[in-house]
Amino acid sequence: MFNRKAADPKNKPDEILRVLGLGPGQSVADIGCGGGYFSLRFADLVGGEGRVYAVDTREEFLQFCADTARERGLHNIVTVLATEGSLPIPEGSLDLVFIRNAYHHLENRVDYFRNLKRLLKPEGTLAIVEYRRGRFFSFHRIFGHYVPQESIVEEMVEAGYRLKGRFDFLVEQSFTLFSR
Repeated sequence: MFNRKAADPKNKPDEILRVLGLGPGQSVADIGCGGGYFSLRFADLVGGEGRVYAVDTREEFLQFCADTARERGLHNIVTVLATEGSLPIPEGSLDLVFIRNAYHHLENRVDYFRNLKRLLKPEGTLAIVEYRRGRFFSFHRIFGHYVPQESIVEEMVEAGYRLKGRFDFLVEQSFTLFSR
């Protein structure tokens, strides 16, 4: 149930993973991991030498992710309960910070991502998948569960990132990559 939408082929998870190009030994933070669909996929890709930090504000999501990882024999996922302070992830350790459909929930995004930058390796990447506005009566539009891609780019540039790429193969979302 937690991962049904992320796994839906219309949301192109395999294409997202292909673009990210993760490999063995890399480290990833999945911010707003929810049920852990991408965290689990990342764990397979980075292998036993890699590390995945599944980050969320809800303990029940983290528990579900941890239980699923254990059932699948994945020992490279670390669950992290996000608090208002900082994330207990080693500085300069991440090859990728990934945030999917959670960007709109963050307050003070420029400051948040400016502080998060210290966790990335010098050649690290920040990937943001975020809902588009949608049709006039769409859930995302009515409840403000979206941020326009141009606003994301502006905020990330202000936070000290450089635009690395934009992808338009997702129907309901924008997909943008940034470097430090």
